[in-house]
Amino acid sequence: MSDKKEKNIFPTECADLEKVHRYKVEKRFSKVNTNAFAKTPVKDQSFKSFYKGLPGILNTQKFNRFVEKMALAKKNGRPIIWSMGGHVIKVGLGPVLRSLIEEGWVDAIVMNSAASIHDSEIARFGETSEDVSEAIRDGSFGMAEETSVDYLKALSDGVSKGYGWGESLAKWLSEETFDSSNYSVLSKCWENQIPVTVHGALGTDIIWQHPECEGKMIGLAGERDFKKLIHILKSLEGGVFLNWGSAVILPEVFLKAFTCARNLGADLKVFSTVNFDQIQHYRPRVNILDRPTSEGGSKYSFTGHHEFMMPLLAQCLIDL
Repeated sequence: MSDKKEKNIFPTECADLEKVHRYKVEKRFSKVNTNAFAKTPVKDQSFKSFYKGLPGILNTQKFNRFVEKMALAKKNGRPIIWSMGGHVIKVGLGPVLRSLIEEGWVDAIVMNSAASIHDSEIARFGETSEDVSEAIRDGSFGMAEETSVDYLKALSDGVSKGYGWGESLAKWLSEETFDSSNYSVLSKCWENQIPVTVHGALGTDIIWQHPECEGKMIGLAGERDFKKLIHILKSLEGGVFLNWGSAVILPEVFLKAFTCARNLGADLKVFSTVNFDQIQHYRPRVNILDRPTSEGGSKYSFTGHHEFMMPLLAQCLIDL
């Protein structure tokens, strides 16, 4: 057995905290003070009073800055572009968007194809969103005849007249007399001459399940709307682009259209982008927030359910 003494690798002395350097709190910068605290809730108060009573800390501060960006864009006549996935429409936010259009807070709308399908069903039938888990059991999911057949006919008619995907549907829903037309975002766009584009991928929506669906027609409609979106984005400088609940399709479409806008000479540096969603996904973060604004723009992200977040933002804008 070796009689070599083991070396103690741990220190044998302790730090002397009596020698630390301290300062008075009055000399310190504090990020939080009671001036920013929430106000006591008051029964039956106005929305403006409620909102001003929120704590002026973290996301409330960021949200206020974003609202200021929206207000500045509107004041300067710069575009405010709203893009959205299907969930935004099917949770009942059509009336909110229609009101924002009326109040001048929307200069263009960008939808994925699912959003346009939900909007058309709401306008025509006053209802949408089938039980997929139940309907897929017998293969009936997406097989409602009127939904796809009439949608595709309207799209075909519009394309034959030179319209894109969004315009074709918006014109159809505006000109037909449906019981719930006053809930449609697409028809409101047509009535108020707001540009609207629709973007979809092959096989992603129920319209592809029907024999009337023609890839050539949808491809042409999509091509026209992609080029229209490029034209819209060429004027984004000083404006705002909002993405609501599209995790894949619209972030990818936006990045390519934005690239083309710059390639065609648009000087896009100072503008704002924002992503609203229940979860912050990779593509919206990278394609909408990080990459496009790297030349000096502003980016924001807010996490929450659309049925809470959009009415909150809308009321803030209406009350300005």
